[in-house]
Amino acid sequence: MSKMTLISMIATAAAFLAAPDMAGAESAAPVIEEKKAAAPIVRKGSLPVNGIDYYYEIRGEGEPLLLLHGGLGQIEMFAPVMPVFTDHRQVIAVDLQGHGRTPLGKRPIELPAIGADLAILMKQLGYDKLDVFGYSFGGGVALNMAANAPDQVRRLVILSAPYAQNGFFPEMLPQQAAVGAGMADMMKDTPMFLSYKAVAPDVSEFPKLLDAMGALMREPIDDSDAVAKLTMPVMLIYGDADMIRPEHMIDFYHKLGGGLRDAGWMRENMSKNRLTILPDLTHYETFASPLMANMAMTFLDGGGKAPNWAEQVGR
Repeated sequence: MSKMTLISMIATAAAFLAAPDMAGAESAAPVIEEKKAAAPIVRKGSLPVNGIDYYYEIRGEGEPLLLLHGGLGQIEMFAPVMPVFTDHRQVIAVDLQGHGRTPLGKRPIELPAIGADLAILMKQLGYDKLDVFGYSFGGGVALNMAANAPDQVRRLVILSAPYAQNGFFPEMLPQQAAVGAGMADMMKDTPMFLSYKAVAPDVSEFPKLLDAMGALMREPIDDSDAVAKLTMPVMLIYGDADMIRPEHMIDFYHKLGGGLRDAGWMRENMSKNRLTILPDLTHYETFASPLMANMAMTFLDGGGKAPNWAEQVGR
């Protein structure tokens, strides 16, 4: 297998492995003109939860927002849009199990377990209730956290993540199943490994991380029951060229009670949940899109409603 074939396979493998070639992503994705830098880190550290020492960083002021990255990534994935988030909120960003500065530990990577860990971690950090944003692998974690600790999550944004394995295009499933430690040596020059190497406490764990993520992706995950437990407002965001089937996006929205009928003249049938499909964005670009970040923040701040026709005429 050539290195380019390997990189292509990893880059298209799954929503869980969402750390693309950042040089390519920067040229293809919308670029923020950063008039304002992200707020500086005001607190950082690691806290143990159920055998995992989770690394976290806290930036900015305001209502708290938990930010969860994609697979084989880390907090730094959100650098292009972090100014948007920290301009509005106090952002708590966490490196998930086995990723970035958080060690893998001795247990499997499982979405419900990590979601439960984060609910505990947020309590330890002093947050009784907060908004949660998760991208890709982090979206699956966010879904499970919100389902199992609904009183702790005020609003939820899930970016580029399905609720079940069948949400991926079917040709991707064999590629997901192939992810494992055997790829580690050929990945030494890829952005996935280089970004991991820059911050990981033990670089030798990278092959184990690939094994753990491969094992997760081989599981026939279906979080329909978790979706049914969501009581807070939820926004689903995808790119129109995402790795999630469009039919699955709609099905997910339907499960949340959205898109089942006309909202009505006075929004009397309007769902509290939202579905957003952004143009000209792949799975590997949505997380760096300023359009995405601004739409997410509008939802999290409770805005977004336009005046209806009657309201316009009555002005």
